[in-house]
Amino acid sequence: MGTDLKISTRSTVERYSDALLDLSHSIHAEPELAFEEHRSVEKITSLLVKEGFEVDCGVADLDTAFVATFGDGELVLGLCAEYDALPEVGHACGHNVIAAASVGTALALRDIADRLGVTVKVIGTPAEEVGGGKVLMLERGVFDDVSLSMMVHPAPYESCAARSLAITDLEVHYKGKPSHAAAAPHLGVNAADAVTIAQMSISLLRQHFEPGQMVSGIVTNGGTVPNVIPARASAMFDVRAENLESLQRLENRIRDCFSAGALATGCTHEVVQVSPIYAELTPDPWLADAYRRAATELGRRPLSPELEQREKIGSTDMGNVTRVLPAIHPTIAIDCGDAVNHQQEFATACASASADRALLDGALAMAWTTIATATDSQQRARLLARGGAA
Repeated sequence: MGTDLKISTRSTVERYSDALLDLSHSIHAEPELAFEEHRSVEKITSLLVKEGFEVDCGVADLDTAFVATFGDGELVLGLCAEYDALPEVGHACGHNVIAAASVGTALALRDIADRLGVTVKVIGTPAEEVGGGKVLMLERGVFDDVSLSMMVHPAPYESCAARSLAITDLEVHYKGKPSHAAAAPHLGVNAADAVTIAQMSISLLRQHFEPGQMVSGIVTNGGTVPNVIPARASAMFDVRAENLESLQRLENRIRDCFSAGALATGCTHEVVQVSPIYAELTPDPWLADAYRRAATELGRRPLSPELEQREKIGSTDMGNVTRVLPAIHPTIAIDCGDAVNHQQEFATACASASADRALLDGALAMAWTTIATATDSQQRARLLARGGAA
């Protein structure tokens, strides 16, 4: 039965290839930022409605989140679709490919859902780059009935059990006192100096970071004109670590660096957590192995499991999903030269012929992974036992 089902899904993906590539290119051409992805959602859901899926928009009190459902099998598959872009560089993380690949998998499985005993869900998850759409949707029950989840992410290399870093985004705001920078600087309290001291403290702390810990940041407000002592200044930092436990230790020390800036200058300060905390990816080993077999059969060349352990893809709110239910977040390679995710050159590559091939292969690899899982009695029982059955 497995071979017959795989042939069926390949035929479906081929039949819908033009529609899937058009969807990817259209999303790519009109990038939208976190929680503003209205056009992208319309493009995705209109295709799914046309193909017989029941679509619920605005789920979890998020205007640009949706769930599209087909079938009523006890094994519930959640295919995550991302579609938010980055400021200035657009779809430099390839979310257009992610969304279209998940739609492709859903269409491929639609016609065999009854034979597999599965319910197919495309879960539209906004604001992955910042905002933590999946975290909010997890907290609000969207994944409660999902047995397993997957998505595929374009990258410079191919991995089946991709690893990521846990992350928290912190913004620090300092408040001082303005004064004339030449006539009465001694009457001012310089908030920009507080940012500088915080930056220097973090730079010195780097010598003592644990393995896998890292911090990157930008100044978001450093004053207005040079002849006025800045009364307000702010900066934003991405704080990352190998896991949530290490992240908490690092966050505590970074907050101390923020306090040092305030103490040294006489400013007051406030720290704001910008997005929900993203956990590290913990891919399900069996699902990752099944995806590896599928990708390899399609002619892809994934990194070895040993090399996968050394590569990190940054951070993703899919990590939170993998801590709650069996899930995978493989990466699929596209031809991008020396470029990496979040560069303009990578954005260009995400609408190339290579990205198109990756989209169709990724859709089929996830479909075949689902077939392998649904037709394996032991794995099926394992997934249903976790309480994710409809």
